[in-house]
Amino acid sequence: MNPAVGIAAFAAVSVATAVIGFYGLRISRTTGDFYVASRTVPPWWNASAIGGEYLSAASFLGVAGLILLSGTDALWFPVGYTAGYLMLLLFVAAPLRRSGAYTIPDFTESRLDSRAARRVTSLAVVIVGWLYIVPQLHGAALTIRTTTGLPSWVGSTAVVVVVCLTVVAGGMRSITFVQAFQYWLKLTALAVPLVFIVLVLAENNSPAVAAASANPTGLAPAGPYQNISLLVALLFGTLGLPHVLVRFYTNPDGQSARRTTLIVLGLLSVFYLFPTAYGLAGRMFAPGLAQAGQADALVLLLPGRLIGGPGGELLSALVVAGAFAAFLSTTSGLVVSLAGVISQDVLGGSVRGFRLAALISAAVPLGLAFMTDSLALAGSVGLVFAFTASTICPVLLLGIWWRGLTDAGAIAGMVTGGLLCGGAMVAGTALGAGTPVWLAQPAAWTVPAAFAVMVLASRATKSRVPRTTTRVMTRLHTPERPLATGIDVTRR
Repeated sequence: MNPAVGIAAFAAVSVATAVIGFYGLRISRTTGDFYVASRTVPPWWNASAIGGEYLSAASFLGVAGLILLSGTDALWFPVGYTAGYLMLLLFVAAPLRRSGAYTIPDFTESRLDSRAARRVTSLAVVIVGWLYIVPQLHGAALTIRTTTGLPSWVGSTAVVVVVCLTVVAGGMRSITFVQAFQYWLKLTALAVPLVFIVLVLAENNSPAVAAASANPTGLAPAGPYQNISLLVALLFGTLGLPHVLVRFYTNPDGQSARRTTLIVLGLLSVFYLFPTAYGLAGRMFAPGLAQAGQADALVLLLPGRLIGGPGGELLSALVVAGAFAAFLSTTSGLVVSLAGVISQDVLGGSVRGFRLAALISAAVPLGLAFMTDSLALAGSVGLVFAFTASTICPVLLLGIWWRGLTDAGAIAGMVTGGLLCGGAMVAGTALGAGTPVWLAQPAAWTVPAAFAVMVLASRATKSRVPRTTTRVMTRLHTPERPLATGIDVTRR
């Protein structure tokens, strides 16, 4: 690919992102605008923004790469990502919106009447956010290196700079406009080149290099434990992603939150058809990419390989633009959610504190990205889902649906899940290729352990059930009027 084309594609996306973000600045005036867009985002717009931030490097590049490597075993990723939203619809979306909080720690403190539980939740949210940003920066590094030949750090740094500019400028109001635009750009960037690839292959009657069922790397298929553990991580991990959950605070009411989730299910289902098709085409027409260790670059390289010429260059540029839209939108959502938490808990909750927290939230994972190497993108994000499912998810589900949860139980469960899953991730990194399956995919045992400890510790500390439980639970499960304002979390 011509390096100038790749640079031009990235520059175009960055400029469009900045322009849309600065437009959001014009109408961002209040603290509510910065944190939750004043709770006025309609369902279709919010659903597009959720799709924009949720479809990350793992979705845009990693899913196709894993299908190239693993075939049907990798289909659990799009299935899990999408089905997790169904669980959001059933168990979390509307009650969380009715809580009236700005952040997940706000919800925890309100539900459990505990500053200590809030602090532990804040720590978990920050860790999850930073772990999730790092693969986005790795994806940007891979894309810039593959398409332009520039050093990897250029891609990571460029994403952080653009994200900081847009988030600091307009907060949640600004990012909502940006992410909605980026969802449709990502969908177009995958769909249009794929249509041309199919037309060219059909016109030329191009023979497949290998059968779709062929294994280009000889890797052993995943066993039942791996598939079950991965599905547990994806289903339950989706319920605890801070950048996704904060989106439901921007809906006007619980009914809008449910409608938003339904629309998101449709948008995700359509989107994941395309990475799956790329992976299948890669197994048939470009299996050499897997053998060369370039599986994650499949989506970037396939249009140029199968079409070639100026048309292939233009389609590759469109894919590059979509890839950077994925990195920018997900990183933006994560930085907004982390900035909300850090600002509320450490910097006083002001707009100035939010902006400073946004810079901190982006700088730390940039340093981590420089110090680490990129793993398979979808696989590394899967581990982040496992950590989230083992920490934030249990306190949300039990906090919404079980009156007996106590602050001591919530803290014990989050700490247990975090230590077990985090320990497994560290051990897996240290052991490398020799990692046992149960450590490589820990969610199957760390998630039940976190839930069990949370329940048992709460049972042992029944006297600590907050006196406000009845009032808060009634609020969570009683449909509100469209103009309900929620809990004023800015007043402590």
